[in-house]
Amino acid sequence: MNTHPLTSYADIGIVHFMAFPQCMQGEGPILETLTAIAEDPFFTAIEITRINDPATRRSAATLLRNAGLGIGFGCQPMLLSGRHDLNSLDDTQRRAAIDTCLTGLDQAIELGATKLAVLSGPDPAETDRNPATDALVASLTELGQACASAGLQLCLETFDRDIDKKCLIGPNHLGVDISNQVRTHVPDFGLLIDLSHLPLQGEGIQEAVQLTRDHLSHVHIGNCVLDPNDPLYGDQHPRFGYPTGSNDVNELRTFLAALLDINYLKPDARATLAFEVKPTPDETSATLIAQSKRTLTHAWTTINATHLP
Repeated sequence: MNTHPLTSYADIGIVHFMAFPQCMQGEGPILETLTAIAEDPFFTAIEITRINDPATRRSAATLLRNAGLGIGFGCQPMLLSGRHDLNSLDDTQRRAAIDTCLTGLDQAIELGATKLAVLSGPDPAETDRNPATDALVASLTELGQACASAGLQLCLETFDRDIDKKCLIGPNHLGVDISNQVRTHVPDFGLLIDLSHLPLQGEGIQEAVQLTRDHLSHVHIGNCVLDPNDPLYGDQHPRFGYPTGSNDVNELRTFLAALLDINYLKPDARATLAFEVKPTPDETSATLIAQSKRTLTHAWTTINATHLP
């Protein structure tokens, strides 16, 4: 049997601000935690968010550049914490959301990122969904054009509509509709799907991957909890194999196989596959990261045995 290293198929990344949630608001031990990832040869990519202090931001940019990591920038924490809405029907509120993302874009450029990720705003009343969708397309078109001018790709991450984030987008088929519209003005616009979100979205793994195959530009892997009696219910990104969680080795293996089937993962293309996992109060980030790496290694070993020539 041939052995195909995962590193030939993907850049393995991690969402820094989720693995180290104390850094999510742009403060905290940013340089120390970035260094821990930069010094780990398992990772070739990282996703970061705002860094409030300009000197820390400059140091982070130097660190990440010297480490040779591929960099993505996530505006999601900025939008969520500020309750910003890219599909708001109030022009002032929508403008504030766009400007928040443009501030993120400025930092992304400074930090050397090549991708910028956002999410849609809350799902409105059903009667407002069509105009909200039009507003979102307008927002994403403006942001996508700004990203393209700076050499970055804009990605829309799809979320649940009914359980936790309750976003307009939402179902992946609507994400594809949005992508088709935005791509008329921003050809490299893409979708970000997350294994953690698929159970919350009520979508099967194969279904979601096949649906987004022509629009997929980034992927997260992680876990979620559908038991409303569990303290981690919803989109809290617990470790793989969490007792009431939805995803472990088997689900990750199925996801990897589906990504191979659509050629998102293919030799020497090195698409990004990024952990999005968050420690519970009784876990350390280091232990969580190590457990995540072991889970991925186990899943890929099985892929080698069953799915690859």
